[in-house]
Amino acid sequence: MQVTAHACAPRRQHLQVPRDWFASRSFPARSFADLRVLATCKRRRGLTVSLILPTLNVADTLPQVLAEVAAVSRGDIVLVDQVIVVDGASTDTTVDIARRAGAEVYLQDALLPDFGPALGKGDAMWRALTRAGGDIIVFADTDTRNFHRDFVTATIGPLIIEPEIWLSKAAFRRPFTGESKDITADGGGRVTELTAKPLFNVFFPELAGFAQPLAGEFAGTRDLLYSVPFFTGYGVETGLLIDTLRLVGLSAMAQVDVGVRVNRHQSLGDLGRMSYAVLRTVLHRAAGPGLCPEGCCQHDPIDDAVSVYSHSAMTADGFRLTEYAEELVERPPMAGLRAA
Repeated sequence: MQVTAHACAPRRQHLQVPRDWFASRSFPARSFADLRVLATCKRRRGLTVSLILPTLNVADTLPQVLAEVAAVSRGDIVLVDQVIVVDGASTDTTVDIARRAGAEVYLQDALLPDFGPALGKGDAMWRALTRAGGDIIVFADTDTRNFHRDFVTATIGPLIIEPEIWLSKAAFRRPFTGESKDITADGGGRVTELTAKPLFNVFFPELAGFAQPLAGEFAGTRDLLYSVPFFTGYGVETGLLIDTLRLVGLSAMAQVDVGVRVNRHQSLGDLGRMSYAVLRTVLHRAAGPGLCPEGCCQHDPIDDAVSVYSHSAMTADGFRLTEYAEELVERPPMAGLRAA
């Protein structure tokens, strides 16, 4: 059944105050620690789960990810029925590792080729939906150095146990390791803390309770993920949260504390580009119909933001100006595409 905003009427549900939502829809991983109970509930409800792993040159971390996933996709406890790797033309041994582990492997540009070459991670995630057969579809990043099965099993837990939940987001602490190897316990997630959270507080305060709104680990029902559009680049997680809120309401969304996540850190320049994509995505959605009082938006603010991100910096040789193409591209809901 396709989800429609008319059918769901999110504004009329009872969990609309973020504090109430935060108390009732924020789960510790231990709530789903008994994997046998989780698997039994999944089986009784007749559910299947597809895991989508976007990859790009992650040969150093992918083996651990796939080993942890194998522990819950084979044997007595099967919580993941399908493992999909969608690769962005890796130049290392990523694809070979995935195939040897028994995952379904697809090159992102080979999926829905009529849309041209894939435009980043968000586009790869959207295209991979065409190969995911599960009732629940879960995504996970593959550059995590301490990946544990909880990143998948705890994230899908709310959707298996509570049928009224349609989207579950992983939450974690992100330590930051600098060049001197000094570790800051909560220094990671700079785009999340400096861009995403302030923007949500201003434009979509109902989403302010998410501890890791940009986490690449999240799960949704097939009906939901087929009913929302996907942004192609760094704005994909931002757009999905906002569109899910609009479509099914806050009470159908949850988050799960999965512990600590250690992954690669980006340069400040790259983080600036990511922040720019998140900013444009929020502005684009905030300018949509019905979201602001009459007369407050005389024009769409996204029209004022060009699709080129200009980054000026000081180098040893003096000033440097670099321009990056940052076009905001939105892929249509898969349900409509598949029905056409």
